[in-house]
Amino acid sequence: MTAQSDEASRSSARKALEKLCQAYWYPLYAFVRHRGHSAADAQDLTQSFFAKFIETSGFASADRERGRFRTYLLVAMKHFLTNEWHRARTAKRGGGMALLEWDALDPEARYALEPVKSEDPDLCFDREWALELIARTKDKLSAEAAANGKFELFKALKGSLSGDEPPRHETAKRLGMSEGLIKAAVHRLRQRYRSLLRSEIAETVSTKAEIDEEMRHLVTVLRAR
Repeated sequence: MTAQSDEASRSSARKALEKLCQAYWYPLYAFVRHRGHSAADAQDLTQSFFAKFIETSGFASADRERGRFRTYLLVAMKHFLTNEWHRARTAKRGGGMALLEWDALDPEARYALEPVKSEDPDLCFDREWALELIARTKDKLSAEAAANGKFELFKALKGSLSGDEPPRHETAKRLGMSEGLIKAAVHRLRQRYRSLLRSEIAETVSTKAEIDEEMRHLVTVLRAR
C-alpha cells in the first residue's frame, strides 16, 4: 500500500511539474531565441532542457523555500545553455526522451508575431512569463463564467481587464442591463481576476510578500513593452 501511495504521489508531482513546465515553455523558448539561437536549435534546447529535468526530477531543488520559480527556472536555463549546449546538439530532439505536448501553435510562428521591444533576453523572458500568466488567469475566468452560465457577460466585460472596455452605456444597452449593474459586474470581475492571478503566482513563490513583489514586477515588465 505504501509503495502504491508513493507511486501515486510521484505521478501527481510529475503531472503538476509538467503543467508548470508547459506554462513556462514558450517564455524560455523566446529567451533562447533572443540569445541568438536559430528556431530549430531553440526548440531542441528548450525541449531537451525540460525533458531532462522532468525525467531526472531536477526541479526537486526548486522547493518553495528557495523563492520564485520564475527566477529559478531562468537561472537553470542559463546554466543549461552554458554547460550542456554541445551535448544537446548531438542528441535527438528532446534528448532522446519522449516529447511532451506543448502549445498547438508552432513556437516560431508565435515568436515571429512578437514585436521586438528590447535587446535584453531576460526582459524578453519576463515579458513572456507575464503574458502567459495573464492568459492562464483569463482562461480560468472564462471557464468559471461558462460553468456559472455567465459566459456572454464575461465576453462583454473582459475588455475591462486590459483597458479595451467599450463604453459602458453601449454594453448595458446590448445586454439589457443598467449601467449600475454593469459597473458592479466589472468590479466583481476585476476582483476575481486579481484573486486568480495572485493564486497563480502563489504556486511559484514561498511567501506572501513575494506574491506582492511578483505582482509589481509583472506590471513593470508589461509597461516596459
